Amino acid sequence: MNIIHDTLINWYAENHRDLPWRHNPTPYEVWLSEVILQQTRVNQGMDYYLRFIERWPSVTDLAKATEEEVLKMWQGLGYYSRARNLHKCAKQVVEQYDGKFPADFEQLKKLQGIGSYTAAAIASIAFNLPHAVVDGNVYRVLSRLFDINTPINNNEGQNLFSHLADELLNRERPDLHNQAMMEFGALHCTPKNPNCLLCPLQAQCLAFAHQTVMQRPVKLQKVKVTNRYFNYLVINIKDSIYLHKRSDNDIWRNLYDFPCIESEQPMTIEEVFATEQFQQLIENKPFTIVKVSPVFTHKLTHRTILAQFIELKLEKKLLRIETKDLFLARKTDLGNFPIPRLIDLYLNN
Repeated sequence: MNIIHDTLINWYAENHRDLPWRHNPTPYEVWLSEVILQQTRVNQGMDYYLRFIERWPSVTDLAKATEEEVLKMWQGLGYYSRARNLHKCAKQVVEQYDGKFPADFEQLKKLQGIGSYTAAAIASIAFNLPHAVVDGNVYRVLSRLFDINTPINNNEGQNLFSHLADELLNRERPDLHNQAMMEFGALHCTPKNPNCLLCPLQAQCLAFAHQTVMQRPVKLQKVKVTNRYFNYLVINIKDSIYLHKRSDNDIWRNLYDFPCIESEQPMTIEEVFATEQFQQLIENKPFTIVKVSPVFTHKLTHRTILAQFIELKLEKKLLRIETKDLFLARKTDLGNFPIPRLIDLYLNN
């Protein structure tokens, strides 16, 4: 094991990326970077990290923000439940630990949105505690090093790889070891075109010896993806537009979009206009069809959203009483509201 420890740390010293949260890693910086990078690659995540740090330099500052401000800053990353958990976690750290992350793996796991992976990252990188990190990169490196054909996405595989990562962990330098493992998987032992011929761990890699590198790691077949059909009504009145605040308990909760008629199958405009939802919303008011968008496809983990946007123009406000969930907003103010990526794509199309 020592040769793997030393090889990884030596490789990391020469090849690691210069990232801001690595300069003098605080628990807040490690936590924030890990949560953001669970959503996107480093190149895309860097801007988000820097914007968060600039606006909220400490966990105390983040805790003072409103949820809507955090969602707006998170906009475009997806999985908005993680942004809500980020905000709740900041509040917990301030309220329960006086603004300081606990230097304890089990206590870290009790914080909102922090699982074993993130807790291990904070514990090892920020506090140098001996807890092995297991992310997608680590799964790939370990499965190739030891030529493991157990699937990584079931309980048996997760337990096996967690145990193996812990056995392999350099307990004297868990901070460097974990970062080296993740960085090696991200830059060298990549999913496609890994640089096996120039790999410093080639002699120890069983998958290379058995010519199974591209068959590792093994994953069980994914859950079937279902389609959802959204028919958005973009209702304009002069320089204003109707916005809808989503209150359903789904991934877009507390984000803003347009009034939407969801259907099980694609609908024509005539079919949308004939629905009871449309009739109740428009209240027989005369309207003009401004334009109808092409279908936008937005892929999520277990579903694909197929959305068309029907832009209408009304001369008078709807009689329906405005609420916090449906209201008229000035078009110039749209940039102030946190919106799903799908709405952002439409507005900027």
